[in-house]
Amino acid sequence: MRTKILMVLALVISISVTAQTKKWTLQECVNHAIENNISIKRGQNSLLILDEDNKAAKGAFLPSVIGSVSQGLSLGNVELFPGSFTNRESNTTSVSVGVSQSIFNGFRNKNLHKQSLLNLERGNLELERIKDDISLNVVNSYLNVLFNKENLARAQKQYDFTTKQLNQVKELVEAGVQPKANINDVEATLSNDMQKITIAENNLDLARLSLSQLLQVPYTGFDVEIIDVNLPTEALLYDDVTPILDYAYKNRNEIKIAEKNIENAELSTEISKSGFMPTVSGSYGFGTNVFFSNLSSNTSFFNQLNDNKGHNFSIRASIPIFSRFQNKTAVAKSKLLEETSKFDLEQSKLNLESNIQTAFTQAKAAYRTYEAAKTSLEAQQLSFNNSEERYNIGSMNSFDLEQGRIRLINAEASLINAKYDFVFKTKVLDFYLGKPIGNVK
Repeated sequence: MRTKILMVLALVISISVTAQTKKWTLQECVNHAIENNISIKRGQNSLLILDEDNKAAKGAFLPSVIGSVSQGLSLGNVELFPGSFTNRESNTTSVSVGVSQSIFNGFRNKNLHKQSLLNLERGNLELERIKDDISLNVVNSYLNVLFNKENLARAQKQYDFTTKQLNQVKELVEAGVQPKANINDVEATLSNDMQKITIAENNLDLARLSLSQLLQVPYTGFDVEIIDVNLPTEALLYDDVTPILDYAYKNRNEIKIAEKNIENAELSTEISKSGFMPTVSGSYGFGTNVFFSNLSSNTSFFNQLNDNKGHNFSIRASIPIFSRFQNKTAVAKSKLLEETSKFDLEQSKLNLESNIQTAFTQAKAAYRTYEAAKTSLEAQQLSFNNSEERYNIGSMNSFDLEQGRIRLINAEASLINAKYDFVFKTKVLDFYLGKPIGNVK
C-alpha cells in the first residue's frame, strides 16, 4: 500500500514539474490564441447569428401556415320575437387552417436572401481579419519575450565579467600593481551590474505576463521556447514595395470587407426600391364550426363539423400610391450609403497603402540601423579590449575603463534592439503578403 502511495505521489510530482517546465513555441502560442481568444469567439458567435439570419431569409420564400381553434360560450336572454324573451345558452366551436404565400413583393425576398449570404461572407472575412491581427500581436509579444531574455543574458554576462575583473584587481592590488581604491570602484560597478540584472528580470517577467494575458493562460510557470532568430540580412528585405501593395489590394481582408460593404449597400438600395412596386399574395383557408343551443335541436358534433366545412381562396394585390415620402427617402438614403461605402473602400486602400509604405520604410531603416549598430559594437569591443589591456598594465584608471565598458554595454543593447526591431518589421511585411507569421526562424 505504501509503495502505491509513493508511486502516485511520484506521478503527481512528475506531472506538476512537466507542466511548470513546459515552454511554449511560437506556433503553439499563435494556435492557442486563435482557438481561445475572446474576440475570435465573439466573431464565431456572430457568424452563427448570421447563419440563422440566412435561414430566416430562405424561409421567407416558403408559405406560412396558421391553424386556429376557438371555443365560445354565450349566456343570457334573447328576443325570439317581439315582446317574447327567453334564456339561451349556446356554445360555438370553430376550427380553421390557413395558408398564405407571397407571390410577388418587388423582389424583396430575393434581395434579402442575397444580402444575408453577403453578410455571412463578410462575417467570415471579418473573423479572418481578427485572427490575423491577433496572430501579429502574439508574434510581437513573443519576440518581446525573446528580446528581454537576450537582454537578461547580456546583463548576466556583464555581471560575470565584472566579477572576474574584481578577482583580477584583487590579485593586482595584492601584488602592489594597483591601488586598493580600485577594488572599491569595481565593487561599485558590480553592484550596478546586479541592479541591471534585476531590472532585466523584471522586464522579462512583464513581457511574459503580457504574452500570457494575451493567450489567456495562467502566468505562473509560463515561459516560451528560445528561438534562434535569424540575424538581419538583405535577403530578408523586399526590393520593391509595389508587389506587396498589389498583393494586399487583391487579398487583404480589410479590402474585401470594404468591397462587400459596397455590394451590401447596393442590395439595400434595391430592397428600398421594392417599396414602389406592387405586392401580390395569395391565401387559402379551410374551416368549419359547431353550434349548440338549449333552444333548438342540435345535430351531433361530428355531423356539424362535416356539414359546416368550407374553403376560402383569395388573391390580394397591393399597389403603393402615396407612402408619405417614406419609400422615396429610403431609396435616397440607400444611394447615399452606397457612395459612403465607396468612399470607405478608397479610404481602406489609402490606409493599407500608408501602413505598407510605412512598414517597408521602417524595415529598411531598421536594417540600416542594425548594420550601424553591428559596426559600432565591433568598434566598441575593440576599443574596450585595448582599454582593458592598458588597465591591466596600470596605464589607465578604473574610471576610464568603466566609461569604455558602458559604451560597450550600450552598443550591445543597441544591437539587440535593432535586431528584434528589424525581425518584427520584416514579419509585418510578411503579414501583408499573406505569409505565415507563426515562425521567425
